[in-house]
Amino acid sequence: MRILDFRGSSLRLAIAALCALSGIATAHVPPGAADLALRNGAVYTLDGARSWAQAVAIRAGRIVYVGTDAGLASYVGARTRVVDLHGRMLLPGFQDAHIHPISGGIQANSCDLSGLKTVEEYVDAVRKCAAAHPQEAWITGGGWLMSAFGPGGRARRELLDAVVPDRPVYLSSTDGHTVWVNTRALELAHITPDTPDPPDGRIDRDPQTHQPWGTLQEGASAPVDAVLPQPTLAQRIAGLEYAARMLNGYGITAIQDAQVYEEDLKAYRALERRGALSLHVVAALWWEHSAGLEQIARFERLRRQYRSALVDPGTVKIMQDGVMENYTAVLLEPYRMPGEVRGIPMVEPRLLREAVTRLDAAGFQVHFHTIGDGAVREALDAIAAARAHNGDLGHRHQLAHLELIDDADVPRFRELGAVANFQPLWAYADEYITQLTIPFLGPERSARLYLIGSVYRSGAVVAFGSDWSVSSANPLEELQVAVTRMDPAGGTKEPLLPQERIALPEALAAFTINAAWVNRLEKETGSIEVGKRADLVVLDRNLFAIPVTEIAHTRALVTLFGGRVVHGDLGAL
Repeated sequence: MRILDFRGSSLRLAIAALCALSGIATAHVPPGAADLALRNGAVYTLDGARSWAQAVAIRAGRIVYVGTDAGLASYVGARTRVVDLHGRMLLPGFQDAHIHPISGGIQANSCDLSGLKTVEEYVDAVRKCAAAHPQEAWITGGGWLMSAFGPGGRARRELLDAVVPDRPVYLSSTDGHTVWVNTRALELAHITPDTPDPPDGRIDRDPQTHQPWGTLQEGASAPVDAVLPQPTLAQRIAGLEYAARMLNGYGITAIQDAQVYEEDLKAYRALERRGALSLHVVAALWWEHSAGLEQIARFERLRRQYRSALVDPGTVKIMQDGVMENYTAVLLEPYRMPGEVRGIPMVEPRLLREAVTRLDAAGFQVHFHTIGDGAVREALDAIAAARAHNGDLGHRHQLAHLELIDDADVPRFRELGAVANFQPLWAYADEYITQLTIPFLGPERSARLYLIGSVYRSGAVVAFGSDWSVSSANPLEELQVAVTRMDPAGGTKEPLLPQERIALPEALAAFTINAAWVNRLEKETGSIEVGKRADLVVLDRNLFAIPVTEIAHTRALVTLFGGRVVHGDLGAL
C-alpha cells in the first residue's frame, strides 16, 4: 500500500484517501440514530487491514458505523450527540497484558517511595511516613530502586532502624522481588543468622557476622509475610479504585492482573456490583510455590465462583524465576560472578511440565514470569509438553518479561503458539541495565536483551504490558521506548540494541488487538470495528504525525468504556 504522509495541513485529505483505499466506509450496520457520533477524526482502527477512518457511530455501547464523515450522516438523529474530534486521533482502548492494579493502588496509598532515587530520599520518606502515622503497627510500602544500593540491591536494616526503631518496617523494591526490612521486622519473623535460605529465595547476610543484612530476596520474605497484617477488603477496593482511575486516564480499558488471590477477586466483584468497574479484567490466579497440583481444584472453584461479565479468572500465573538484579533470574549459563550462580527455578521443571499440562487440559491459560533464558526455556518446554499430551486446545499461554532469550528459543514462540509479553519500558539502557545487568551477563548475552524485534519478525504474537507498579502504566511512554529503545525522558543518547526496535503500527497492535487476543477479548474489543464494544480513547495528537520522540508527551483526553465516558470530557474536545 502507498504510504501517506500525515504531517501538516494534508492530514484530513490523507485520512479521507486512506478511507477510500481501504473501503472502510462500508463498515456499518443499517442506519438508525446513534447515541454518539464522533466525526472529523484520525481514526486508526487496528483492524486486520490496519484501516483508517474519519468517523465512528455508537449505539447502546456498541460501534455501529466506521467510515467517512459523509457516511456518518445516516446515523445522526435528533437525539444523537455529535462530537467533532478536530482531527484528533481515535484508537481502540489500550489493553495492559501484565499489571498489578490492586497491590499498586495499595502501595500508592501507603508509604510510596516511587519516584525517589537516592538512599537518603528513601530514609527521609520512611521517617515522614512513620511520623504521619503514629497509630500504625507496621510501616509498609515500596517502590525503592535496587540500583540505589549498588550491585545486588542490598539495603541495610540499620538505615531503617535509625528512623523507625520501635515498629516493624516492610518495603518492597520497585520490581517486587526484594523486601527491605528493619531489625524489628526480622525479630517478629524470627529470622536470625541461623535461619537457612529457603529453596526459592535468599536472605542477604553480612559476610563477616552472618547477620541478616536487611534485604530478603524472593521467597525469603515468607516469614515476614506470615506476620505482616494483610490488606483488608476495604484497602484492596480503595487500591483498585485508585488504579482504575489512573488506568482509564491513560486510555486503558482492559488489563490482565498478574497476581490474583481470592481476596482480590472479592474486591473486583464488589466494584463490579456497584457498577464502578471500568475495565475488563483477566485475573491470573497465583500459583503457590509451596503447593503442588492439588491447588488446581481451588483454581477451578475460583473460576466458577467469580467469573462475571467483566472479570475472567481463567488464567493461572506461575512465577518461574526472579530477576537479574539479585541474581535469581534463571540462566542457561552462570552469571559472571564467583560461584556457579544460575538463579532460582521457582517451580521444579518436571513439576512445571506436569502442572502446565494439567492446567491446559482444565481450560486454563498459563501466564509465566520468565526473566532469564533458562526460565524461558523451561516455560516453553512446559507448553510443548502440554501440547504433546493434550493437542492444540487453542489456549493463549504467554511468557512475560523476557529480558533474555536464547537464540534457539526465539522461533519456538510461533511454533508453540506462545505469546511473547514484553514490558517495553524496560528496553533502554537505564541503571538497572548498565550497572546491575550487563556487568553480570557479559557482552555476548547482553546483545540479546529484550528481543522484541526478533520475536516479532519470527511471526510470534507480541503483546505489551507495564508491570505497574514496577514501572509506569502509561502506554504512550512504553510505545515510545518500543520504537526508539531510548529513555522517554531523554536520559540516554544511544538506543539499546537498535535492531530490536519495532515500528509504531506493530507497537500499537501489541497494546490493543494483540493484547485483546491474549485476554480472549478480541471478538469484543481491541480494534474499532462494527459490532465491537465502544472501548475507545481520544488522544490529543496523531501519533503518526509527530516525531517518535514526542509520543510519550501525548495525553489521553477522553476514554470510553462501552460508550460511556470514564475519563475526560467530550464537551471539552
